Amino acid sequence: MSDALPRFAPDRATYIRNHAVLTVVGGAGAALVLFVLGMPDIWVGPVAALAAVPLRGAYLMSEEMGKVWTLSGNELLGPQGRPVFLHQIGKVRTIGSAAQIVTVEGDKHLIKYLADPGAAKARIEAAMAGRKG
Repeated sequence: MSDALPRFAPDRATYIRNHAVLTVVGGAGAALVLFVLGMPDIWVGPVAALAAVPLRGAYLMSEEMGKVWTLSGNELLGPQGRPVFLHQIGKVRTIGSAAQIVTVEGDKHLIKYLADPGAAKARIEAAMAGRKG
C-alpha cells in the first residue's frame, strides 16, 4: 500500500481536447459575429481561431501541466503552496473538466483539466466528510 497523498494533476489529453473544442466553438462564434456585422469575409473568424487558440494552448501547456493540487489530512494544497483547509470548503462541484472548490467565505479555486473531475470531487468530499465525523 502506498503512503502517497492523493494528487489532482492536469491531464494532457484533456487539455488538448478542451483547446480543440475551444477552437471550433470560437471559430464558429467569430464567423457568426462577422456575419451579423455584415462582413463579407466570415471565413476569417474560423481561420483566426485555428491559428490563435492552438498557439496559445501550446504556449501555456507547460505552465498549466505544472498546476498540481495535493490532498492531505486537513487541507487541499494548491499550486505555489496555497492551502485550502477542508473545514473552510463549503462545496465542491464540477464544471467541464475542472473541479471547483468554493470556500464558506466565497473564494473559488479551480482544479483544471482533470481526466475525471467527478472522481476528484468525490475524493475531496470524502476527505471533508472524514474531517467532520
